[in-house]
Amino acid sequence: MLTVWGRSSSFNVQKVMWLIGELGIQHRHIPAGGSFGIKNTPEFLAMNPHGRVPVIDDEGTVVWESHSILRFLAARYGRPDFWSEDPGTRSNADRWMDWAQTSLQPAFLTGVFWGYFRTPPELRDAPSVEQSIDLCAQYFQLLDQVLSERPFLAGDRLTLADIPAGTNLYRYFELDIRRPHVPHVEAWYERLRERPAYREYVMIPFEELRGRLDY
Repeated sequence: MLTVWGRSSSFNVQKVMWLIGELGIQHRHIPAGGSFGIKNTPEFLAMNPHGRVPVIDDEGTVVWESHSILRFLAARYGRPDFWSEDPGTRSNADRWMDWAQTSLQPAFLTGVFWGYFRTPPELRDAPSVEQSIDLCAQYFQLLDQVLSERPFLAGDRLTLADIPAGTNLYRYFELDIRRPHVPHVEAWYERLRERPAYREYVMIPFEELRGRLDY
């Protein structure tokens, strides 16, 4: 059976759990990180020397790094909908996954969610947070243009392209921050909210993380 280590409130764990839910993979989930500990144990570090979650063990194959896990699970369990045999089709999803990880996630998760929500007010770098909010606005306006032409990032159905970027949406729309008018992103978000796996694994209240700089 597939085993997943990580805390449910972890953004990167949520990406993995959302795909697991979409694919209907039987699994067991072991809470790890934060108050659950485990990450610094010799057993965990033997699986992931970086001591980070998520980590999976699928019948002896251990994989860490959330996007590597997404690709592994899609390749093993998600053919053909989440893992096309055509390299060009896979590349379309890969591009959006890489963009989400290198552009959107640093701007929102690091710059806004950490810089604003998880940092106590007296410790916030207000100018830096404002810059990150502005950058997020640019990115979501870009996504709005793309989604004006199709319902999902890679076309007419959910693919791996949507998961890393789409995981940001619940937190982005729940925070009391400035947001641009992005009706096509909002419609995309509504489509994701209709999916049981998204509601179960991504739409998890995160108030416990307010003002907490520790994991």
